[in-house]
Amino acid sequence: MTTPTLPPALPPLPLPAGPVLLGVVPASGPAAGGNTVQLVGLGLGGATSVLFGGTSATVVGQDPLGLTVTVLAPAHAAGTVQVTVTNAAGTSNPASYLYLAPGVPVAAAITPNEGPTAGGQPFALVGSNLQGGTVTIGGNAATVLGTDPTGSALFGVAPAGPPAGGNVPVVVTTAGGTATVPGGYTYLPLPPTVTGTVTPSSGSAGGAFTIVGTNLFGASVLFGAAPATGVTVNPTGTTVTGTVPAGTSGTTVQVTVQTAAGSVNAGSFTYL
Repeated sequence: MTTPTLPPALPPLPLPAGPVLLGVVPASGPAAGGNTVQLVGLGLGGATSVLFGGTSATVVGQDPLGLTVTVLAPAHAAGTVQVTVTNAAGTSNPASYLYLAPGVPVAAAITPNEGPTAGGQPFALVGSNLQGGTVTIGGNAATVLGTDPTGSALFGVAPAGPPAGGNVPVVVTTAGGTATVPGGYTYLPLPPTVTGTVTPSSGSAGGAFTIVGTNLFGASVLFGAAPATGVTVNPTGTTVTGTVPAGTSGTTVQVTVQTAAGSVNAGSFTYL
């Protein structure tokens, strides 16, 4: 019986001399960057540089076996770029990655939707495509703290608003366009205060009076139950002037200042 002749053993396949990049997961992401991308391949250990179309990515993790490298994608113009990994053994072959054009932002709501006129109120704006967005509230720039990775929430701090308070528009701007938040944002006026009392504290109907304080925007003034006429407030909200309404001679009435944020006692007035 003849013993069959075995073919000669094949030589082992040579290992690549440098890193080999097999794929990029996911293979696409926002033009704003900042999203997590995993590079899969062979011999990727000790990566010293990862380039997306010539722009450096931030390496945040590496597999000890050299099979994966995790990075944060850098920002880049929309379109397909080549990704490479470099380590001590050299530079890998390129793999494709698609930067997606930024979508038009959608601003569905802001919460809370009101805050003090002094500003400083933290807020969250919810919607979509909010990555890299800037925000104005009443035309003033808010402080943007960041967005979540999906671009569905943007976090910030409201700027100061008009001293008299009121509702103002909220506008979000990204590379994809602008969006306005339905309902806007309402600045709440501060309660009024009075320094001293009404001046003069006595007189006749038809005479002029002055009240000094703070946060007096939009004020009305009552002498007892009778509203004063010709009431005006200076632009800083610190002085109210007007005309004393009709009253009974010899009586003393309470003077009250009222605004949208509350009311305050301004002393008494005696009709002569």
